[in-house]
Amino acid sequence: MPALFPPWSNRALRGALVVAGILGVSAICFPMVYVRTPFVTHEHLAVDQPVAFDHRHHVLDEGISCLYCHADAERSAYAGLPSTDVCMGCHSQVWNQSPLLEPVRRSYFSDRAIAWNRVHSLAEFVYFDHSVHVARGVACAHCHGAVESMPRVEKTVPLDMGFCLDCHRNPRKELGFDAGRDLGAMRLEDARFPAHADHAVTGLTTCSTCHR
Repeated sequence: MPALFPPWSNRALRGALVVAGILGVSAICFPMVYVRTPFVTHEHLAVDQPVAFDHRHHVLDEGISCLYCHADAERSAYAGLPSTDVCMGCHSQVWNQSPLLEPVRRSYFSDRAIAWNRVHSLAEFVYFDHSVHVARGVACAHCHGAVESMPRVEKTVPLDMGFCLDCHRNPRKELGFDAGRDLGAMRLEDARFPAHADHAVTGLTTCSTCHR
């Protein structure tokens, strides 16, 4: 009786099983890798803004600190954006006729906020409090990069769950100090932090810490 299948059918079956296995693993792994690529996280993508604000000039040349413009980062969950009043505090006298500042003047006199384009964003279900991190001595640059050297602000880290967990699990490695335990050594023992100098930060890696 002749063979039901030709001799090469065994090789074909093994090859098909290998291809099916590769496709199955790829179907699982590819989305996990894809969502972590800069193409999806929008890392290193400079964002155009309605006003050509250059952090290099304001921070490096003029010595303006992050918290001067983003004061809410020190006292609330959101860092916020400065109102045009803050800008005009200087620019009512400096470059007050510059065409580049026309959107700022228009916003100030019409009392309508400038529609800035967002650079850093988290999912709506993620809870993050800027004031807690600032109070613990976490530098703005750890999450936002060296903004003072950017002509246009861009995202430099993924800000995904892995990024946050790495820091919470090993703050000494990621930050160079143990948030809370080393607060006194960082000379932050002024009136804003009276209760924190000896308070050790827990791991804070449970789901409910960020997913509320």
